[in-house]
Amino acid sequence: MLKIAVSRQAHILEIVREEGFASIEHLATRFDVTQQTIRRVVNALCDQGLLRRIHGGVSLPVQNQNLAYGSRQGLNADAKRRIAHATAKFIPDGASLMIGLGTTPEYVAQALSRRHDLRVITNNLNVAAAFAHNPDVEITIAGGTLRPLDRDIVGEAAARFFAGFRADYGIFGVGGVDQDGTLLDFHLGEVQARQSIVANSRTAVLVADTTKFGRNASVRGGHLDECHHLFTDGPLPTAFAPISAKYTDRIHASSDTALAR
Repeated sequence: MLKIAVSRQAHILEIVREEGFASIEHLATRFDVTQQTIRRVVNALCDQGLLRRIHGGVSLPVQNQNLAYGSRQGLNADAKRRIAHATAKFIPDGASLMIGLGTTPEYVAQALSRRHDLRVITNNLNVAAAFAHNPDVEITIAGGTLRPLDRDIVGEAAARFFAGFRADYGIFGVGGVDQDGTLLDFHLGEVQARQSIVANSRTAVLVADTTKFGRNASVRGGHLDECHHLFTDGPLPTAFAPISAKYTDRIHASSDTALAR
């Protein structure tokens, strides 16, 4: 039953992303269930901030700002764990890593936290804390003004910090991905930090679950062209079929078993 519920949520998200709006009546007919059943599903999606209730149905949320960090940590947790596990398998011991802000990079840090001989360069205190117990990991943290709710440093201070290093891998998340492959975030400072990671890493690794594809965010910065690898949790939404075809050699779904370095 849980798998059915999760699959139904994913299909509803895909319908709303493609059509912009879906009525409760339409969704109930489409899935051949009662309107009460559909309301339970969409209410759960709205509570997670993935959809917005409007009269008679649901639409995409108006996303002028991101959800609070604590709320995002538990959002799509299983998907993030799968992404983190696949990404950790891809990273060799002895590597230098830039790891950026966000909850999915934090999950990656947790998956790597017991590895040997890593050098971690980060602007994310949650990432630093994940590695802090491991004496085999060298941690370098950005200085600057802390965003206390997100526990990170962004903006010009973070961009200058990352520019002082050259890492084997840059691991970063994103607020959203537009249909043309443009990367989106909620604040200019987040974009500045992320783009500095990309510019100063030999291999740029985007980690993003499929709900980020089609998600609205207001600040443009970067493109999938700049990402050497994308780790995600499953097939991209139907509207992103051209992206899937164009970057098929760069996209690693969590179900992939063979990940060539």
